[in-house]
Amino acid sequence: MSDKLTHFDAEGKAIMVDVGAKLATSRRALALGEICMQPATLKRILDRNIEKGDVFGIARVAGIMAAKQTSILIPLCHPLALTSVELEFTPRAAEGIVEITATAKVNGQTGVEMEALTAVSVAALTIYDMCKAVDKLMVIGAVRLQEKSGGKSGDFIRPLDA
Repeated sequence: MSDKLTHFDAEGKAIMVDVGAKLATSRRALALGEICMQPATLKRILDRNIEKGDVFGIARVAGIMAAKQTSILIPLCHPLALTSVELEFTPRAAEGIVEITATAKVNGQTGVEMEALTAVSVAALTIYDMCKAVDKLMVIGAVRLQEKSGGKSGDFIRPLDA
């Protein structure tokens, strides 16, 4: 891993990194996050008893849409022609936790880490929005890059103790 920050020029001004000379390669990123809520709120989601509709279905679409808009939201990100974005929701009912996993893929000159992280974040925000009327104690957290593959820097898998 490089210690060099690539989004600054020699004078310290923010720049968009020139990736024009890089070869397009297959790249994948997997991000994780979670939203904690009262177990009763999660039960309502699982029973499809939230007035606004299918919480996980709508959060999935929101996450996919967000991944596609990452370059608009994050100033120095390149627009990417994503080949795939997938979201999974794993409820832990007794704890009132929903684990969110997003996988983004591209054949391109730069990575998809920010797209996967954005997908997880917006999916969690969507769950919050859809359930806030019944649970204002929800907490979004633990958003992180879990894995990435492809590109010049190679593969990354988050260590278990990190």
